[in-house]
Amino acid sequence: MLTSSNRLLRLLSLLQTRRHWAGPELAAALAIHPRTLRRDIDRLRELGYPVHASSGVAGGYAFRAGQALPPLLLDDDEALAVAITLRTAATGTVGGIEETALRALVKLEQVMPSRLRGRVDALRSSIVPMERAGPRVDAAVLATLAAACRDQLRIGFDYSDGRGQASTRQVEPQGLAHTGHRWYLVAWDPARDDWRTFRIDRIAGAPSVGGHFAPRPSPEGGDLRAYVSRSVSAPPYSELARVILHAPRAAMAARIPASAGELEALDAERCLLRCANHALDSLVYWLMALDVEFDVLAPAELKDRLRLAQDRLARSLARSAGGL
Repeated sequence: MLTSSNRLLRLLSLLQTRRHWAGPELAAALAIHPRTLRRDIDRLRELGYPVHASSGVAGGYAFRAGQALPPLLLDDDEALAVAITLRTAATGTVGGIEETALRALVKLEQVMPSRLRGRVDALRSSIVPMERAGPRVDAAVLATLAAACRDQLRIGFDYSDGRGQASTRQVEPQGLAHTGHRWYLVAWDPARDDWRTFRIDRIAGAPSVGGHFAPRPSPEGGDLRAYVSRSVSAPPYSELARVILHAPRAAMAARIPASAGELEALDAERCLLRCANHALDSLVYWLMALDVEFDVLAPAELKDRLRLAQDRLARSLARSAGGL
């Protein structure tokens, strides 16, 4: 038999694992009588835990959000995951939450059992953080945009596009997407009468929140990450680079993310890569790194860059051979 205090902790832990518990099922899990369960529920409420009770055939108990954040019970794996996530957030690409994440991490590790603290330290020493390639975004801006997407509220903001042209936008936000390097907002732009993708790090200042708008079907059937990937892979003001890769499309799709370009199967052994050509030197590098045969169809500037790389490589090899 569990003591009253231990039973309350066990009850609290069970309530946090599901959205709803049937009364008899919860009592059986605790090996107590339903009357005892009702008394324990009342004690949790007295301590400030918002436990909702419902009657009837589908009645039972559910843990609901209240006015304040009550203490949470985490098992070992959950506590470990939270600790690692907080360490990542303290050095991540979302600015403005580093100190908050660090304070939360200190509180968590202060009460963490020694067995878990040792596992966290082991992971920390074995995981080497890589330098972030993408720009940082402000956490407050990100939170404002996320809330506007959730509540279907119009937002306005000052924005600079990739060419540095500034504008003021009034849009109906649909959702946020992260491509692994950057955060993007997908929104309906009434002034353009079309969907638009905005890099959040290019939003200047705090967005202003307006009134409600009527929801509309999302682009790409709701797959906003796929929509963003296709949108940013080929900017409308940039000529497309087209390269035939001598490898099956499935093999290349496993190595080339959708945000980098679009792949089209030509036959069983070849595929066509379409991507933006605004960074030709980087494109030369990635084509060489793919370690597959390829044919450049366009643009001519890409062919010129490849010839320069070929000449540089030939000279380097000649010097190396002469020094042997």
